[in-house]
Amino acid sequence: MTGFPEPVERVAQVLRVGAVDATVQEFAAGTPTAEDAAQAVGCKLEQIVKTLVFVCDGEYVLVLVPGDRRADERKVGSELGAREIRVANAAEVVAATGFEPGAVAPFPRRDAVAVLMERTLLQHGQVWVGAGSPAHMAMLSAGDLQRLSGARPADLVSRS
Repeated sequence: MTGFPEPVERVAQVLRVGAVDATVQEFAAGTPTAEDAAQAVGCKLEQIVKTLVFVCDGEYVLVLVPGDRRADERKVGSELGAREIRVANAAEVVAATGFEPGAVAPFPRRDAVAVLMERTLLQHGQVWVGAGSPAHMAMLSAGDLQRLSGARPADLVSRS
């Protein structure tokens, strides 16, 4: 037992089973925003991965984007061939991921049918993801993130 809260332990278990060289850290002050997370871990904002939940034609989809960018709903919908797309509400986030909003990790996924990953994340050697609580983050390679989450790389962010 690692002493992590149960949701964080679920994330750590995926990392262990996947034989990934990763670090899970707790930040007492929490990491409620991408900016806070980057400051806490000491990395660039674009190395923070926001795990967002969208509802696409009635099904949950995880969208992984850099902390300094916004997901473009039209691009996400186009990538999936979805006609209706919207951001999930808090109850849907829990249903799709098993994690509370503000603590969403990209794995293990519960009821999400697909995971899309902004392709520019793959340019980073290491990225930081939420790890199941508002105070826990995990560092791993972008390639391992793609492999463990089953993410399909795509152009998903707004040009701004």
